[in-house]
Amino acid sequence: MTANYEALQAIPRREEPYHIVVTAAHHDDIEFGVAGSVARWIREEGATATYVIITDGGAGSNDPDMARGQLVDLRYSEQMEAAARVGVHDVRFLGYPDGCLEASLALRRDITRIIRETKPYRVVCQDPSTVFAHRAYVNHPDHRAAGEASVYAVFPSAETRPIFPELLTEGFEPHKVGELYLNLTQEPTHYHDISSTIDLKMAALSAHVSQIGAGDDFENGAKKWLMQANRDGGSLVGVEYAEHFRVLKFDEERESWFKEETERRERETAAK
Repeated sequence: MTANYEALQAIPRREEPYHIVVTAAHHDDIEFGVAGSVARWIREEGATATYVIITDGGAGSNDPDMARGQLVDLRYSEQMEAAARVGVHDVRFLGYPDGCLEASLALRRDITRIIRETKPYRVVCQDPSTVFAHRAYVNHPDHRAAGEASVYAVFPSAETRPIFPELLTEGFEPHKVGELYLNLTQEPTHYHDISSTIDLKMAALSAHVSQIGAGDDFENGAKKWLMQANRDGGSLVGVEYAEHFRVLKFDEERESWFKEETERRERETAAK
């Protein structure tokens, strides 16, 4: 499916404080994908956030002299610094082996536990349906597994009492999430203007020195590429920089599929 960017809707501002859970397969996934939005939600809307980093990051180097345990410790430190730079101080590391993640029941339970504990209004995760993106990107299987486990943790696991009864024993009552945001998606429905926080996003990204280098390597590599990608995304919707999401709303009365499809077609027709 080709995204119709002219039909995308701006993410509305929320006036009351709220909590967000952001899940990701790897250290730096959040910084590449959604850190601009997280920074803006925190700075401008008073939100708080919990990051959930699912793998240990130990497969993030081909250097034969880099021991896996050393890399795991290094990437932990980089992720904590990256999160702090956008105002996130609650970071959970689940420690699943990097590079061979599966959307297991154990992983879904771990994410469900965090959702029930922190009670977020919004959950942000990677779109598990994305396999191929554009002409030259095969989505990492860890991304898809992380997204699948997160989606099913949001629904049905987090809000359904009989699922994972052991969590009830631990004291974690069911919680219904209000919104689910999918990033790394080929079917976006909404955009978020991150022009006011693009510098914070780049500052957070720069913490991942083990992955993207520092100095000129960073400036002329990952930073240059991502700035352009977010600039291009912004140009498609009439802002300077933007991130895109597929948004599912659970806090509104569900409309009929027919009305939803009719409205979608009307928007597409009007955009032509």
